[in-house]
Amino acid sequence: MAHDVSMIFGRHPVLEALRAGHPFEKVFLQQGVRGPFERELRHICRQRHVPLVVVPRQRIQKLVRANHQGVVAFIAPITYQRLEDILPQVFESGQPPLVVVLDGITDVRNLGAIARSAELFGAHALVVSMKNAAPLNADALKASAGALMRIPICRETSTLAAVTYLQMSGVRVLATDLQSDQYIFEETLTTPIALVMGEEQRGVSSQVLARADTRIKIPQLGTTDSFNVSVATGIVLYEALRQRMKK
Repeated sequence: MAHDVSMIFGRHPVLEALRAGHPFEKVFLQQGVRGPFERELRHICRQRHVPLVVVPRQRIQKLVRANHQGVVAFIAPITYQRLEDILPQVFESGQPPLVVVLDGITDVRNLGAIARSAELFGAHALVVSMKNAAPLNADALKASAGALMRIPICRETSTLAAVTYLQMSGVRVLATDLQSDQYIFEETLTTPIALVMGEEQRGVSSQVLARADTRIKIPQLGTTDSFNVSVATGIVLYEALRQRMKK
């Protein structure tokens, strides 16, 4: 079995790469690993905002046949960024921020398609969570037509934490909700805003909906439940760009 070039394994290589600030999608740690190495790995993953997932030995064995020492790290194709770095830059440029926040979207093709629309419609950043989020892999890059390499991708500890930070920074948060009475075209989208898009079946989580400043929906006439989330994101972003260009 050939080793995947997007992975590194072994305690020393993984720790050294993390210390050097190499971008990682996630790290798998074998169940039962304890001691100084486990504590240091948890600390540095937390520090670098890299998801650490504890998995059974069998799962790692399927990935790596060599001596993995109970740890495998998946290399990310991009360097994730932080909202606290990106947002001030946007404000300083004199532009009203337009941020897309993804809540519970785990399909890589949807992630790629959303990134493509976000980049084309002028969004300043795409926000994903460390947990319950689609991996940024080759399939996502392909679906994005390269847009994932051109728009800042901010990975935050949780969607709720990201929303709270945005609001504290003067950004109004609009969450999509099929139960809302407010259509997207009735909202002013020329001010600093963040658009929260939820997973198709469950939508935006109740916690995030409760925290949002406004709930919005897209008008529809048919009887199908809802738009695909990547299509819905494109529609909402188009309305934002339309209003901003008109202004």
